[in-house]
Amino acid sequence: MSSIKLFEDRRIRSHWDEAEEQWYFSVVDVVEILTDSTDPKDYWYKMKKREKLSGIELSTICRQLKMESSDGKRYSTDCANIQGLLRIIQSIPSPKAEPFKQWLAKVGYERMQEIANPEQGLYRARENWQKLGRSEKWIQQRMTGQETRNKLTDYWKDSGVREKNEFALLTNIIHQEWTGLTVKKHKDLKGLKTQNLRDHMSEAELIFTALAELSTRQIAEKDEAKGLTENAKASKKGGAIAKNARLALEAKTGKRVVTGENFLPPGKENKKLRDRVKKKYIVRSR
Repeated sequence: MSSIKLFEDRRIRSHWDEAEEQWYFSVVDVVEILTDSTDPKDYWYKMKKREKLSGIELSTICRQLKMESSDGKRYSTDCANIQGLLRIIQSIPSPKAEPFKQWLAKVGYERMQEIANPEQGLYRARENWQKLGRSEKWIQQRMTGQETRNKLTDYWKDSGVREKNEFALLTNIIHQEWTGLTVKKHKDLKGLKTQNLRDHMSEAELIFTALAELSTRQIAEKDEAKGLTENAKASKKGGAIAKNARLALEAKTGKRVVTGENFLPPGKENKKLRDRVKKKYIVRSR
């Protein structure tokens, strides 16, 4: 399970290792937050060289995991568990070091709670969305859509879909059928890079995504779809139902359902990005 954790509203790429039952965090992301470096990769590289001269090999407490970068692609990056990060933090002079240690302990404890009680994960997700300024109506729709998504992926698992790339392929079939865009192109339209697309959907986009995935699961269950090929056919049919509903709504309202709107926070760089996406969307609409 991969996710994004927030420390003082700063994003840290994370990975939960089911076998080891512990979190791994992107070291570069942590270095960037603690040092405010404009080039955290270079800072981390020089830091490893400096510590090595003292006889400390920081690389040995890290492992390489593939995580999504700002260009939307996944690259191998140094990651460390909580114990490893605590050691790394010792080599970083930062006033944020102590608050970050407390944050690490809190993240680890919360995950243990979520394993014992899955509802805790939902509560924390709601809290994070509230901190990001999402409305209660949006949050409810996001959570309802996630439940619909989980039921679909459970069906896929039970019907013989196993590989991660197969899940991504089926998801893309549904998405492209109802939106007319691949998942990547939809993210491009919104100006997103590493962000989760669903976390930046409008209420309407969430509703139609849920309709497409609900329809896909019910069609797959009716057809008793097995394996990738049969589920791909069901995915196309389910996406088509949401597509027809979208076209009908757009014809009545004159408004597009799929838009370039997103929830990027205020800021100089994000303003430039929003302006660029807005311009791109206007051109596309014509």
